[in-house]
Amino acid sequence: MIGNGKTTGGKMTDGPWMGDVVSLVEAFRSGERHPIEEVAATLAAVEADDLNAVCHIDGDAALLAAEQADVSLPFGGVPLAVKELLPVAGWPDTEASIALADRVATADSIPVERLREGGAIPTVQTTSSEFGGVNQTTTKLHGVTRNPWGSDRTPGGSSGGSAAGVAGGLFALATASDGGGSIRIPAGFCGLVGLKPTYGRVPKGPSVGNLTAVEGCVSRSVRDSARWLDVTNGFDRRDPFSLPRVDGFERSLGGSASEFASLRVAIVVDHGCAVVAPETEEIVLAAAEELLAAMGARRVEMELRLPNIMGAWGLTGSIGTRKELGDRWPECAGDLTGMMRAGVQNAEERINLDAMVKAETRRVELNVAMAAMFDQADLVFAATNPSTAFDAEGHLPSEFGGRESNSGNNGALTAPSNIYGNPAISLPAGNASDGLPVGLQVLAAHHEEQRLLDVAELWERTRPWALTAS
Repeated sequence: MIGNGKTTGGKMTDGPWMGDVVSLVEAFRSGERHPIEEVAATLAAVEADDLNAVCHIDGDAALLAAEQADVSLPFGGVPLAVKELLPVAGWPDTEASIALADRVATADSIPVERLREGGAIPTVQTTSSEFGGVNQTTTKLHGVTRNPWGSDRTPGGSSGGSAAGVAGGLFALATASDGGGSIRIPAGFCGLVGLKPTYGRVPKGPSVGNLTAVEGCVSRSVRDSARWLDVTNGFDRRDPFSLPRVDGFERSLGGSASEFASLRVAIVVDHGCAVVAPETEEIVLAAAEELLAAMGARRVEMELRLPNIMGAWGLTGSIGTRKELGDRWPECAGDLTGMMRAGVQNAEERINLDAMVKAETRRVELNVAMAAMFDQADLVFAATNPSTAFDAEGHLPSEFGGRESNSGNNGALTAPSNIYGNPAISLPAGNASDGLPVGLQVLAAHHEEQRLLDVAELWERTRPWALTAS
């Protein structure tokens, strides 16, 4: 069914664990598997793999930590893959850019601190798009990362290496982050679960940058994402925007029939602001209707026309890139990928008081529209991506099925939840005729992660998916 070897349950006879993380921890506790065995298998798989999902390996430290692993902890003994935009002490801190290739992290980020405390073992660093700026993981620093469902296709971005590695069977636990869709987009392209929490649910820092970005993971199962949230959520003084701790996401999984039946659900595949390929629309609509029936919830009709905020989002996002480059700019311009270089140059030319007023106006318009949307519906079902995964190399796509679009279409379905700050999740909806996964996105109002996880777990039981690429 999956991967490179024969499987018995979740265990690969000649490779890493192919089940979910929760089952791996259970295997550690029962003695079926040992953390040293798993770390070694992960290291061997990474070395032999051609997805280009990993850009740094810390094998000796990981093996040493595996010897002392406490498997009673939630992630006790599990090899952890960390996206390269999330600092790990002593690891490269490059933002996936040649311009910052000499930087090394001096401290763990808060999520990594908490994952270590939860027993996870930082083992490898995964590739990202440069500065997390686009949903294609191709950089001058690391080259092209490929989708395990089709090696000529992208796994998405910016958490492309994390998604490719989890879906490709290299490791079961990988961090991701989402400033405009960078958890959900790769999850959708790679057939994984991708939960973007409420802004502030998981603290960032010690340095808090992008005020639309949140930390999370890409996972093979809903319970893995729930456990990740249990381990990482909660207030930290280094992030003044972080929220109070909430316990029991995994323990509380499984909503009741009466709870599901009480919900109002809208299905708006294109959010009223994106161009969705016909086959993707068909698959998402069918999955949404099947999930709605399984819930027994009430469907509500909605005339949704979300403002297109991609231009303002991209323009203001370049401020963070410019900040990271510091006094290296403009001499480093030639080191950047084309879109990042053009983004900073465009921002330098266009950002003034009038531009900031327009961006702020558009943000407020989007927030008002999102609030009105959740006044009418408790959940909104939509596509995660406008189409299946596009080419791993080259430019972002400009059209689907003959209908013209533009680069702002890529992310238009996901970025609204980043601007507004509400949680959203991407779930496997099925595969298109090209064999590539399609994602169903479910949006909920602020602080409703448990509702999203419960609905996701129902969908997982209703339509189980392959845990890795077949």
